[in-house]
Amino acid sequence: MDEKKLAVEATPDSVVNVSSPDPSRIEGGSTVSSKDLDDAYELYRRQDGTALDPEEASQVLRRIDWHILPLLMGTYLLQYLDKSTVNFASVFGLREGTNLHGQDYSWTQSLFYFGYLIAQWPAGYFLQRLPAGKFIGFNCLVWGMLTIVTPACKNFAGLAINRFLLGCFEATVNPGFVLVLSMWWRQDEQPMRLTTYYSMNGIAGICGGLLGYAVCLNAYLIGHITSGLAPWMYIFLIFGSVSLVWGTIFLIFMPDLPSTARFLSERQRIIAVERVAMNRQGVKNHHFKTYQMWQCLKDPKTWILFIMSVASQIPNAAQSSFTSIILETFGFDVLQTQYLQIPGNLVQFSSLLLSGWICSRFPNMRCAVMLVGNLICVGCGAALVGLPVGPDGTDNKWNRLVALWLCSFTSVGFSLSLTMVSSNVAGYTKKQLTGAFLFVGYCVGNIIGPQTFIETEAPFYTSAYIAILVGYSVKTVMVMILYLYMWSVNKKRDREASVYGIGLSEEQEKEAIERGMQDVTELDNKGFRYVL
Repeated sequence: MDEKKLAVEATPDSVVNVSSPDPSRIEGGSTVSSKDLDDAYELYRRQDGTALDPEEASQVLRRIDWHILPLLMGTYLLQYLDKSTVNFASVFGLREGTNLHGQDYSWTQSLFYFGYLIAQWPAGYFLQRLPAGKFIGFNCLVWGMLTIVTPACKNFAGLAINRFLLGCFEATVNPGFVLVLSMWWRQDEQPMRLTTYYSMNGIAGICGGLLGYAVCLNAYLIGHITSGLAPWMYIFLIFGSVSLVWGTIFLIFMPDLPSTARFLSERQRIIAVERVAMNRQGVKNHHFKTYQMWQCLKDPKTWILFIMSVASQIPNAAQSSFTSIILETFGFDVLQTQYLQIPGNLVQFSSLLLSGWICSRFPNMRCAVMLVGNLICVGCGAALVGLPVGPDGTDNKWNRLVALWLCSFTSVGFSLSLTMVSSNVAGYTKKQLTGAFLFVGYCVGNIIGPQTFIETEAPFYTSAYIAILVGYSVKTVMVMILYLYMWSVNKKRDREASVYGIGLSEEQEKEAIERGMQDVTELDNKGFRYVL
């Protein structure tokens, strides 16, 4: 039998005897519980031990890209549109139509992320225990319904409940997609795929801006929309309806695992599993493991990513829910507040695709690219704080507008921090908990961000711009700390492995891959190396 293929026999007490691929390192055999084996382990064993045919592997990758990636892109576009509809509707009568006063509008933004925050832990649990594709698709249908019924909200209480529930059901998308990413693509392939679907935020902003512009033209220049509904209501009705249709498509076509993908043949499923096994992380394990929870809590990466996420999302309000209002304070009219958001979204879209290409094309460039994107944001945050605005807040409006557009580079840093979870965390329980911590930070930052836009400070919003600069600065420092930590761990493991020669031996590589398929964490798998 080939060394790579382990002899696995189920015993009556659900324990599996696994003979080691490296008998010199583990004498005899190690006893592995069946719950330690990956959900795709049986398919992994069918690989005949020979090297994958590159042409065959490329064909499988193309099929995965053409089937899975469009489903992720469409879903990500719609979840961003549905949560950002209040931004586009805010200048079309939403605040007046729902009787919002003072900080009410800010609280509708924060309450979305309170829902997102509370739902993180149950979402992570269900993503591990349930079929991921079906669970995400179900949530897409629910948030589409919630978006459609938003025009029925007539006061702050109704809108607050709606936004809170919307946050609960959208909470599955980001952590779910990080897990999906590691199921289907190799580490070197992940940045390009993640930034591709994440760039849909930019496309969503363009679509929302164009729709807002169209609604504004129709309602204010032509005169009226014939149904008699207020203009802001149409944005929710349109986006909600599209989400319902898309949720149905996602539910039908999104597979839960490579081993159950109907668009792949049996042979192609084996290749799909074998490809991601080389990540030394496995595919999926639906058993919750307490020891991995404790490892997650003790791992410095968890807290570095948490702080980085909080810091990156505090400025996010300026890039999402308050953009239209900010542009109004710069002195632009209602029509201009819609189409002047488009260049910023184009910056976001193009910077994400470029950063993904660089990180996939050149190894160990993720932290460097994150650092560049963050430094651009620090400079733009300093411009928003330092440029004189005049007595009515409209001076230097074009300079400040360009700075606001370039703040869209913040998406580069945050999207690549997600690949730190998908590529650099192993053990399925540990991975989903690390992702949950990152998105708890995401929620905390997005709860704080809108509150920095204090109504009594309008049109200057001094506190908000200072918070933007501080957030970008903290995020930049944390990227450097993360890089130094992972680099030092890699160097230490390289020194330990050098006893057997330069780099990992073929036998050590096989053992590292096998341990990944046994749901071993990156902290315990000494053959694991961080992608920098």
